[in-house]
Amino acid sequence: MSLDHELLYIGGKWVKPSSSQRLKAVNAATEEYLGSVPEAVERDADVAVAAARGALDAGWATSDPQERAAALNRLADSLEKRLDAFTRVVSQQVGMPYPMSKQFEGRFSVSVLRYYAQLAGTLEPEERRPSPMGFDTLVRREAVGVVAAIVPWNYPTVLAVSKIGPALAAGCTIVLKPSPGAVLDSHIFAEAVEEAQLPPGVINYTPGGRDLGAYLVSHPGVDKVAFTGSTAAGRQIAEVCGRLLRPVSLELGGKSAAIILDDADLDTVLKGLTGVSLANNSQTCVACTRILAPSSRYDEIVEAMATWASELKVGDPLERGTQIGPVFSEAQRDRIEGYIAKGRQEGARLVAGGGRPAGLDRGWFVEPTVFADVDNTSVIAREEIFGPVLAVTRYDDDQDALRIANESEYGLGGTVWSADRQRATDVARRVVAGTVGVNGYAIDINAPFGGVKASGMGREFGPEALAGYQQLKSIFLIG
Repeated sequence: MSLDHELLYIGGKWVKPSSSQRLKAVNAATEEYLGSVPEAVERDADVAVAAARGALDAGWATSDPQERAAALNRLADSLEKRLDAFTRVVSQQVGMPYPMSKQFEGRFSVSVLRYYAQLAGTLEPEERRPSPMGFDTLVRREAVGVVAAIVPWNYPTVLAVSKIGPALAAGCTIVLKPSPGAVLDSHIFAEAVEEAQLPPGVINYTPGGRDLGAYLVSHPGVDKVAFTGSTAAGRQIAEVCGRLLRPVSLELGGKSAAIILDDADLDTVLKGLTGVSLANNSQTCVACTRILAPSSRYDEIVEAMATWASELKVGDPLERGTQIGPVFSEAQRDRIEGYIAKGRQEGARLVAGGGRPAGLDRGWFVEPTVFADVDNTSVIAREEIFGPVLAVTRYDDDQDALRIANESEYGLGGTVWSADRQRATDVARRVVAGTVGVNGYAIDINAPFGGVKASGMGREFGPEALAGYQQLKSIFLIG
């Protein structure tokens, strides 16, 4: 049964698209056609931006924070009712094992909306400050305006709500451009928006490709851009926004390191690495795909990792027990296989995987792959592969491990593993990254998430995310 849709959700209504172009979705495990939605074009984006501006001017920006909180809670309720439907579709399109999709794309996304509903209800838009110059000043926090939110395919719902939540809480309106690779779940989300009865134009959906994204980034009716995606695309967006003096937040790529200290319990490490390094088949920006192992235990760790990777269950993401699903597309698989070939060419030692799983003749599957004896200057240690390929690098002591971990253009995530939590925490403090986990990794809704260096700028989650959707005004009460 295919899921074909004919309309776009803009201005609180389902409207006919301006062109006959379509975006198609394919099951990553079977290569079978799943469905399609209309592809929005520039004319649709114009209408969506105008609708967002209309909602802003009609009072959403200055509405009572309690009203915005109620709207976010209604949206959370509507999304929760559809949890099974859209998380199954995410698994089929992206290859994410279903339990992870249901927990993260589903329940976590609902929790994000409820979290920002709670924050919205406590917002004080205005603060009165006494001045040492003898008068008072009103410091106002106002909505930045219309937001163009551009999200990728790997975590389509979570990455959308990470922008929708703080933006709506702050009083902004949104034109959301989902990735052309994850379109069916975004249509279900739009249905949830409609049912939640948000004011028309507060959230608008315009699925499209890179050209539409570029059009929105430079659109004169947009006040801020919120982007998650590749570092290369982020640099282009930053250049445009810099020229326009337009606020922008960028959550970009990563090449995170897992530092295994010499006292770490190896069983604990291996249990944790399935989620830390291979979550969503390593199609995760914070995945720790560089494994730094001490010289004193290097052979032991490599051997254990090779066994662990070889025993992971690879299969259809909807099947019970699947730990590694297919990657997103044929092009993505080809890209990953190119990196595996490069690792071999550079002299790294292949100890697990390296090919396509036996018995899975359809779908875009790649075996969990582990390379040992990887130099930190090699391509597979420096470039974001976005697939289940791990590089194990040797280090001498804690200082050497930190040097290797920090010798990367990226700085998004990382983990440190040790039997001594305080020791691991001390090392984590010295990792140059926006987020670091000790003996595991989990994103905290109540804490800022984002990167440094080539991993981006700005933060999502936590109360800190609200600042990116607000602008400050000072009113001096002199007379």
